[in-house]
Amino acid sequence: MNSKHEKTLINFKKAKSHIEKIIKMLESNEYCIDIMQQNLAVIGLLKSAHQMLMESHLNSCFKNAMKTSNEKRKQEMIQEILKVSKMANK
Repeated sequence: MNSKHEKTLINFKKAKSHIEKIIKMLESNEYCIDIMQQNLAVIGLLKSAHQMLMESHLNSCFKNAMKTSNEKRKQEMIQEILKVSKMANK
């Protein structure tokens, strides 16, 4: 596993930990603003992990696909990036 993937994995593990904390906070009827702050922390971690995954993909899989002469494969890769980008912006 390369260092980028390790950092991404760390973000996912932190997000998981925060989500577990949020669940406990909700079960304990803690203050709504405190819960929302934890929720925003999770969203930030997930967005950061997504960005790291995208950068890694663009610098490896996508870059390699663009070097080939296979036009169909190039178009598939472009469509995949567009699809994921649209999903991320919803």
